[in-house]
Amino acid sequence: MIQSWALLVDAYRELKAKKLFWITMMLSGLVVLAFGLVGINSKGLTIMWWEFPLPMLNTNVIQPSVFYKFVFVQLGVPIWLTWIASALALISTAGMIPDFIAGGAVEMTLSKPIGRLRLFLTKYCCGLLFVALQVAVFAGACFLVIGFRGHSWEWRLWLAVPIVLLCFSYLYCVCALVGLLTRSTIAALLLTILFWFLLFILNTVDAVMVAQRESSIVRLESSEKMLATREANVRKLLPADLPDDAARDAEVAKHPMVEYARSQVKDAQQSVKTWTNTARIFYFIRTVLPKTNETTALLNRNLLSMDELRKFMPQDDENDEDVEGPPKRRRGGPNGKVQDRIEAAMRSRSAYWVAGTSVTFEIIILGIACVVFCRRDF
Repeated sequence: MIQSWALLVDAYRELKAKKLFWITMMLSGLVVLAFGLVGINSKGLTIMWWEFPLPMLNTNVIQPSVFYKFVFVQLGVPIWLTWIASALALISTAGMIPDFIAGGAVEMTLSKPIGRLRLFLTKYCCGLLFVALQVAVFAGACFLVIGFRGHSWEWRLWLAVPIVLLCFSYLYCVCALVGLLTRSTIAALLLTILFWFLLFILNTVDAVMVAQRESSIVRLESSEKMLATREANVRKLLPADLPDDAARDAEVAKHPMVEYARSQVKDAQQSVKTWTNTARIFYFIRTVLPKTNETTALLNRNLLSMDELRKFMPQDDENDEDVEGPPKRRRGGPNGKVQDRIEAAMRSRSAYWVAGTSVTFEIIILGIACVVFCRRDF
């Protein structure tokens, strides 16, 4: 353990000596400062001493603590920590493994009483140290902002540290393996970014498939209600001298309005089947790959309930239960019911599927890297 601790201390000193580490720290401070300058009052949104009246975004509708938690999990974590800070961390740590095995340092280290497996895993943990320190400082500062500005001390905010660190580790295991195989910092960085971009594309397509599936289900429900309503209306208009219920049903089925509504139901059923099958395919593809977006979304689940999240969702201008037409939409996005279904579908994915399968992928990649490192001659 003494050797491992010495390597961690040496990695910490190396990080402190890098300008990029302190640049990222200063940028985190600026993000937290901007986070603290934005507020909410009884009239609307505030930025420093400026006020922006918003009828749907004020303390009469949303509590300050809920507002700050929403900003943290929707902007601070996914944009700053998951994307920008993680990209800077990759740039800073991509050369750790290639430099270690290419500059003669590995021979000197292997001459000491430390096993190869423990040496590689320790160096891997040293790479994660960059992100751990950045996220801990950022989460601590945001914890104070929400405490003083939002009047709520959210201890669950500290879950951001293990969650973001876990998300970064999915990428860093690939970076470590590529760096070990190629001994090139540039190759490790570029291929990891390419892998990250692939995950982003798959996540985006998967989200679109889920949105289309839920939208088609809502459309089917609306079409079925429209069909039932039109059948009831036509039935009321039929003459009373029809011999039996079978005759009445036949007359209802031949009515043009009912035929059109039934065709709408069939089209909606086919749409639901198509989008459900397509969404299932992408779900299985993503099962074997790490899920960066869903991992960070676990923090969203823990900090914001569905009732709190609905306050930030678009609401329908008209009643969604209008059965004489397709679901109403607001300008710029899906209606509230569809958005609610999409969020519920994403939250229904278990933490095991999100984190468990992703960690399994990381263990496999890390295991391959360990085998290569232990068997390679230096």
